[in-house]
Amino acid sequence: MAGTVAVGAKKTAKPDEGVADEWRTVLFNCDCHTFDEVERQLIKAIRCTLARARQISMEVHTKGSAVVYRGPRERCEAVAMMLEDIGLIVKVTK
Repeated sequence: MAGTVAVGAKKTAKPDEGVADEWRTVLFNCDCHTFDEVERQLIKAIRCTLARARQISMEVHTKGSAVVYRGPRERCEAVAMMLEDIGLIVKVTK
């Protein structure tokens, strides 16, 4: 099944905790990757289960983007680089 991307959120801090220096890695939808490709890369990048990777990829596909990781800037950038390795479109933001 072509057309994919993914989003969700795994993080080192609790969600919506209001941490001042919490950063986010956002994954955007594109039609150039399969769900399987995106899910495999998410598993590597954020160390999640296949079930979680599937939730994220569906969210990205249906909503256009999703937060896949929250935490320190350096870790968010590392996650983004792993996702970019296969050409996924990502952004690190505060």
